[in-house]
Amino acid sequence: MVPLNSSMVSVEHDRARDRVRHARLFNGVVNFSVYGSADSFYYGIYFTKVKLGTPPKEFNLQIDTGSELTWVSSKSCPSCPRSSRFGIELSHYDVAASSTSKVIPCSDKSCTAITLGDATRCSIDGQYCGYVMKYLDESATSGFYVADTFHFESVSSNSTTLNASAGILFGVSTYRSGMLAETETAVDGIFGFGKQKLSVLSQLYYKGITPRVFSHCLKGGGTGGGVFVLGEVLAPGMVYTPLVPWQPHYSVHLENIVINGKLLPVDPKTFTPSADYATVLDTGTTFSYFVSEAYDLFVGAVSNNPFPILRTLVLLLYFSYVHWTFICRLFPLVSLNFAGGASLSLKPEEYLFLSNVSKYNENLRYLIMFPYLWISCWKSLLRHTGYTYCLATGWYYVVHRFSKGSRTNHLRRLATLQPLILCIFALEMLSQ
Repeated sequence: MVPLNSSMVSVEHDRARDRVRHARLFNGVVNFSVYGSADSFYYGIYFTKVKLGTPPKEFNLQIDTGSELTWVSSKSCPSCPRSSRFGIELSHYDVAASSTSKVIPCSDKSCTAITLGDATRCSIDGQYCGYVMKYLDESATSGFYVADTFHFESVSSNSTTLNASAGILFGVSTYRSGMLAETETAVDGIFGFGKQKLSVLSQLYYKGITPRVFSHCLKGGGTGGGVFVLGEVLAPGMVYTPLVPWQPHYSVHLENIVINGKLLPVDPKTFTPSADYATVLDTGTTFSYFVSEAYDLFVGAVSNNPFPILRTLVLLLYFSYVHWTFICRLFPLVSLNFAGGASLSLKPEEYLFLSNVSKYNENLRYLIMFPYLWISCWKSLLRHTGYTYCLATGWYYVVHRFSKGSRTNHLRRLATLQPLILCIFALEMLSQ
């Protein structure tokens, strides 16, 4: 057995080494630990730990570059989750428990300066500056603004770690609905890192504490995690793509898509940024999406290339176990090419989503007929299409827009095959 103390020393040593490395890579950084993963268990949510108030209290906040408001759950919020599937202890903010907390009244200039449009509302008596925030997934939250102390670690260029703090404005939510109220995806709130002035990044910048630059790398596979810092990347070999300046979000110009070396025949005007549309980078969105013109061509190219014979042929191979490298042989490589020469190359496991069978997947209802089979499924990362790639005790098969009757019959046939045979099967089912 390893003594507890020596294990703790090792962990602290590793953390110290990471701080030194980040100091070399980033210029004057504020470093945040990143948790969560693209794995279905985490629903694609990435979060970090933030300390607020005096004495400091820790909160787990989802990292969201698509919104500017940072908010935490109130102690008096009846609709806020009390437990989380992620195994984290949820915290609730109590104004009375922090000696540095200040509720923002409607008369405060901070309230009138907030530019969230309809989201900013005052209480009837004017005692607090309130908000109502609605998200595109139809979830919502409402509450009031407070000013309090934000605690963080700053790593200097000489690798010195300093404890620092600053006063910031954030929301205290007294109501949550939709996915924000569900235990399945529960965290303590949202860490808003949008482009607007209310984001934590902008607030610290205007106080002269950090540059108006942040860098992040979210690890999709394995245990997840990643890097999230306030500061500039100094690593060599970086390739940049410019942000679209007139867009309210972090938007870029996607020029084209290449699949297995072949250019997807999409009209270039489809991706050209406009006042209303652009390619948005949003850490708070689980999936990636294309406009329909590009999406339909993408699905066709991925499903037909490189093995169209899989739609009609059953291949039997000797099998001991299935590895990701096997999946890579069935699906093509994808490159997303952006303005300025930046290119994002994606392997199949990076654009297909590994998902366990659940009550949310209506298409897999009848697979529960075989409880002795271990089943996982790959679904298109871009949006729901009817394509589901399943692995069950050595069986690998592709289901394409099936009818319930056809599906049941085919699954019975698959279940009668010998367990040491790998079956690659493409079921061409009815689209309706």
